[in-house]
Amino acid sequence: MDRRGLALVRPPSSVCRVSLIAPKGETQCLASVSGPIEVRFAAEQPSKATFEVNVRPLSSLPGTESKALAASLRGLLSPSIVLSRDPRTLIQLVAQSISPSPVEGFSPSLIAACINASSLALLNAGSIPMISIVCATAVSWLRSATEDVSLLVLDPSEAESRAGVACGCFAFSFATDISGSQQSPNSPSARLVWTNWHTKGGVFEEEEFARAQAFGLAGAQVVWKAVKESVPQMDAISALPLLGREAMENIAQRDDDIKMNDQGSDDAKVEI
Repeated sequence: MDRRGLALVRPPSSVCRVSLIAPKGETQCLASVSGPIEVRFAAEQPSKATFEVNVRPLSSLPGTESKALAASLRGLLSPSIVLSRDPRTLIQLVAQSISPSPVEGFSPSLIAACINASSLALLNAGSIPMISIVCATAVSWLRSATEDVSLLVLDPSEAESRAGVACGCFAFSFATDISGSQQSPNSPSARLVWTNWHTKGGVFEEEEFARAQAFGLAGAQVVWKAVKESVPQMDAISALPLLGREAMENIAQRDDDIKMNDQGSDDAKVEI
């Protein structure tokens, strides 16, 4: 089994960036959350907030794959948000891929990065109540061509996803049980909320799926612990860097130059 490194970078406000680092590159996604904000009359719901999700690829316009992933994100993240607290409002989530994706669609590692970045952005917003945190990880099943040896790889690279006989992303919802049962705060209960596990042959065994799910859960627990450790650092990050007097003077001088250039161009048009 192979486990890849995980790096979480959390800038201020409700914008969150998560990167899953692989040996030959990085799988990165940038997510931002706005809300609760004013909603269009046509999308307004009287009993709960409207949750809108948009997924943008690294290049070109969103296509079928982006819209399908956006629908999956909305479905797996909606149960973790208390939408009934702010009815007749809009919560908008935008996930931007900043890593190249294969021609056939989003890779499992990129999907996991989008899910984790979206959860962190919702958590970092502070204005959106949540009852659970969704963490995801990608798993690939590699099998040797000469020997009957199989290998599970966590957060596979693009080459490993293509070479694997099966691959997919597993998303788990982590929540603390408040029913009074004995439960360790370091290991909250987790349940599978979404997966796109598939094989090249189209058929997989139940035992194979159970092993991949258990391996994905172990990776998702690592992500959850990283998220938990990053929460106390939220207030320690300054909103914006303070600019010195010299920098402020340079900005003011640049604005004056722009205004003078615009005024000169207007005078030239009048003379013509």
